[in-house]
Amino acid sequence: MGKNKLEKFADMASYPHVFEYPYSAVDNVPFDMKGKWHRKFFKNDHPIVLELGCGRGEYTIGLGKMFPEKNFIAVDIKGARMWTGATDALRSGMKNVAFLRTNIEIIERFFAEGEVSEIWLTFSDPQMKKATKRLTSTYFMERYRKFLQPNGIIHLKTDSNFMFTYTKYMIEANQFPIDFITEDLYHSDLVDDILRIKTYYEQQWLDRGLSIKYIKFRLPKDGQLKEPNVEIELDSYRSYNRSKRRGLQTSK
Repeated sequence: MGKNKLEKFADMASYPHVFEYPYSAVDNVPFDMKGKWHRKFFKNDHPIVLELGCGRGEYTIGLGKMFPEKNFIAVDIKGARMWTGATDALRSGMKNVAFLRTNIEIIERFFAEGEVSEIWLTFSDPQMKKATKRLTSTYFMERYRKFLQPNGIIHLKTDSNFMFTYTKYMIEANQFPIDFITEDLYHSDLVDDILRIKTYYEQQWLDRGLSIKYIKFRLPKDGQLKEPNVEIELDSYRSYNRSKRRGLQTSK
């Protein structure tokens, strides 16, 4: 029999590689690891890579095993899901992986300037109703700039045509450098071992016949960010036939 949520939360509280700060934007709780991840936790100077909205942490675990010369931190607010990856890392004896349970809206509170080299966004909720909630919005780009190294890398891997299209417009509006972009990853020439890692949600979308999209771009440190003002067709399959959303066709 699998563990229930309370048992998983108890496990997480005892894990040495899990940091839990489930606070909101209005809470002002200090985080003493900020600027000290290399020295106090990883005990090396290897690059730090974040996975934001990690779910079960499959990407963080997969990347951590592939790249022992890098450090990985998985971030999400849902501890019961995160427990899967955190337990896997603990049982595997991984020393280059940590988990941070918190709201991504306050992510800049946990890392110092230049402390992070890359960000992975794997199957993030496209947040079709509100731009400021999208993890590729200029709202979040401003936050990433506070701790990402200059021209740091951001990876977006998504099933959502809405999220993919919105991100393209955002990149274009701000003239960010693009390293690679494809609307159908598994029929492109870039399906390497890194991108073959599949999350629980990705497999669900693949089983439904959806194509996987991928963008790798860089975030310059300077310059005023512009939020794109465009209309984008919504992902119809995400409405799950709920009547309150049937009438929605576009979003600003």
